[in-house]
Amino acid sequence: MIRHRVNEYVRAPKVLLIDEEGKSVGEISRDEALKTADERGYDLVEINPNSNPPICKLLDYGKFRYELKKAQKNQKSQAGKVKEIRLSGNIEDHDFQTKVERAKEFLEKGNKVRISVKLLGRQMAFQSRAYEQLDRVKDALETKYETPPTKLGNIFSAIVVLDKDKKNKEENEQQS
Repeated sequence: MIRHRVNEYVRAPKVLLIDEEGKSVGEISRDEALKTADERGYDLVEINPNSNPPICKLLDYGKFRYELKKAQKNQKSQAGKVKEIRLSGNIEDHDFQTKVERAKEFLEKGNKVRISVKLLGRQMAFQSRAYEQLDRVKDALETKYETPPTKLGNIFSAIVVLDKDKKNKEENEQQS
């Protein structure tokens, strides 16, 4: 988190002051800005220390920090999580359909889906089967690869996301 200089810790002799309503007061001395902040019951917070003179704003610093933390937390939760479905080299049709339905639920909730295919023992002789399984799931979900299929040891995986272009085309065709 970014640290801001507050009140007495503002070092510059002159600052460009912005009041609590967001209006520019102008360039004034640091002491005058501190006095104004104290009279109005706010903190003097250095928003942009790199400008000349530094830009300072009158605000409630505790509330400001709370809103920054809240915004950062929302950014983290907005980022789509990656959910995983695991398949084996030999999977029956019903099991395959169950996995696809679960992956659809993940995608509808806005998540990305990692598809993993694990080959055991002699199955490694048929590595093309793993890539076929990945493509089969991708086609069944009507998605596209975000990351292409990769092999790590005996596990083949790829991340898929909804294909927005394909979805938009279908919606346009239905409206026509």
